[in-house]
Amino acid sequence: MAHVKPVQAVSPPGPWRLESRCLGALPVVNHFLDRLQLEALLSRYVSHRNRRLRLPPATALVLLLRNVLLGRAPVYALEEWATPFEPAQLRLTAAQVSLLNDDRVGRALDELFDADRASLLTEVVVRAVQEFRLDLQQLHNDSTTVTFSGDYRGATTETVRRGQRTLAITHGHNKDHRPDLKQLLFILTISADGAVPVHYRAADGNTTDDQTHIHTWDTLRGLLGRADFLYVADSKLCTREALAHIASHGGRFLTVLPRTRREDRWFRDWVQTHTPNWQEVRRAPHPRRHDGPPDIYRVTDSPMRSAEGYRIVWVYSSQKAEQDQRARQGRIEKGILALEALETRLRAPRCRFRTRAAVAECAASALSAAGAERWVTFTIEERRDDTFRQARRGRPGPHTPYVRRERYRFGLHWQPQADHIDYDAHTDGMFPLISNCEELSGAELLAKYKYQPQLEKRHEQLKTVHTVAPVFLKSVARIEALLFVYFLALLLDALIEREMRRAMQAAHIESLPLYPETRLCRAPTTDRLLDLFRDLQRHDLYAGQRRMQCFHPNLSDLQTQVLGLLGVPNSAYDVGR
Repeated sequence: MAHVKPVQAVSPPGPWRLESRCLGALPVVNHFLDRLQLEALLSRYVSHRNRRLRLPPATALVLLLRNVLLGRAPVYALEEWATPFEPAQLRLTAAQVSLLNDDRVGRALDELFDADRASLLTEVVVRAVQEFRLDLQQLHNDSTTVTFSGDYRGATTETVRRGQRTLAITHGHNKDHRPDLKQLLFILTISADGAVPVHYRAADGNTTDDQTHIHTWDTLRGLLGRADFLYVADSKLCTREALAHIASHGGRFLTVLPRTRREDRWFRDWVQTHTPNWQEVRRAPHPRRHDGPPDIYRVTDSPMRSAEGYRIVWVYSSQKAEQDQRARQGRIEKGILALEALETRLRAPRCRFRTRAAVAECAASALSAAGAERWVTFTIEERRDDTFRQARRGRPGPHTPYVRRERYRFGLHWQPQADHIDYDAHTDGMFPLISNCEELSGAELLAKYKYQPQLEKRHEQLKTVHTVAPVFLKSVARIEALLFVYFLALLLDALIEREMRRAMQAAHIESLPLYPETRLCRAPTTDRLLDLFRDLQRHDLYAGQRRMQCFHPNLSDLQTQVLGLLGVPNSAYDVGR
């Protein structure tokens, strides 16, 4: 009898399931983080003394940085944000994702506050300069405010925590037009090569801009190891102490001469009777209308130097001249409307103005509120209005005595100040630049100063794109560390933008269809580029506990093109293959 081999029962593969993991733009962000070697730098400076964290502080901080760039979730929602993503793209294990919470991330921020952040910042910037070959010949500086809601009573004055001075979150000149809220000052410096941030500093909320430039310039000189770079800033740089400090140490500066300086008033007086030797240096398209007249720029050197002997270059912009004229006319009209409203009140039967001084004060306040006190003047007409009333109660008769009551009423007349209007019209569109750069022409100085608005875009990214406020933290030490993370986010933003635009220029690509409805984008921003990859996912098909197949995202032609321009290999999206 033949031997029959028993048949083994085969267990069913189990229920089928499909697991999806988000990839998004993480491979793009990781590519630039790796080029900066950021996590390695953080690991060197941020200690892992508190073993209760169970998650290295450097890992938590880089994860927070990824969230600022991609998710903008608050610190307490990091685990919720990170859970859908592929852990390998977050450079975490599946077990580490479950360790994320606001307490661990907060303790990582404490460790960053205790670290030598100045040296860490220097190493990060030096690495960026070397890796991306940044040109630091021209640097631009400006500040903005980070506004806070709440009392922050423990942070209204500077204190010392763990041996380091903390900042004072207090009231000051709020650039968000919220004088009712407290703030910190965020001072940022960028290079003229791609508007890449190279330095930042946070200061007390009541710090004025003119107090920051000497410290910032000294720091930049130490960072670069030289002083011959061009330092560009707004008019708050134009103090005798700051300019003398930069010039005496071999530095170069370029800024706007304030209207309060005597040199400004002298040139405006001189223009009334003289014609400057203007030289046209630039024509730019109309900023709002394609068929509008171009914006024409002219420059001329002032016949008189500054009191310190620095060079003054006056600039004329035809577009600014139109804006100045419209602004002046609008203020005049607003002031006249305010005076007309006051005149209506004066004619009312129950007018409450009893003295000429009260009328004059109200009219002056109305013109001041409209900003028209320079171009509109007024006169007050006074007349006596007598009224009679019975001395006693009762029906009046032929012998009823009457009492005369004297009351003064006022009328208001106004007229434009023609001489002041004509004086200001002669200098519409003009503004002065002051510099110690004798080797640069007026056109070159103007071109360098015109890069200053790029710094405002970085501030706009900080507040609008990355939503730096509101800050859901109470500890001022953690807030300072969080601002360092936001600086790193601005740095990554700028580097991605710079690489993309330089690659487009090298490939002679004028624009890409990055906007909705495939509309063309000539100057892609990092936010727009990262949004292109937002919906990419990887899908894993499981039978029970066994992975049967992996479905990697199919990249579109545009996504493939963008990855190629950024230097990111397509294999970055093949995690788990």
